[in-house]
Amino acid sequence: MNTKIIMTSSALVLGISGLALTFMPDELLLYLKLPLEKNIELLLQILGALYFAFGMTNWMSKDTLIGGIYNRPIAIGNMTHFMMVAIASFKLLVSGSEYPDFLWVLSGIYGLFALLFGLILFKTPKLGAS
Repeated sequence: MNTKIIMTSSALVLGISGLALTFMPDELLLYLKLPLEKNIELLLQILGALYFAFGMTNWMSKDTLIGGIYNRPIAIGNMTHFMMVAIASFKLLVSGSEYPDFLWVLSGIYGLFALLFGLILFKTPKLGAS
């Protein structure tokens, strides 16, 4: 499994999400039809900083050997994050509420990353392949 592609793509998804949450929280709240409140905007900006930092961690780790015992904290952190967001977003979407269609796509992307990082976590990588 080529972890470099997975790490790079997850870094881009997290980085772009982080930038959007940090610099466009009010636009995102309007799009999601949520109330524009300063407290919520601040929480979204803090979440954006977290996403961006996690994306940077993935970007900086993309050239290292990941899987099995190698870089286990990176693999388990990614798997846990993507799995928990996928479960929470899917639960929200099947609750019958009306949310934009892109949330289904986002939930699917998170589920795919959760699966891929789960495979990375529990599979020993081939030496010489990153």
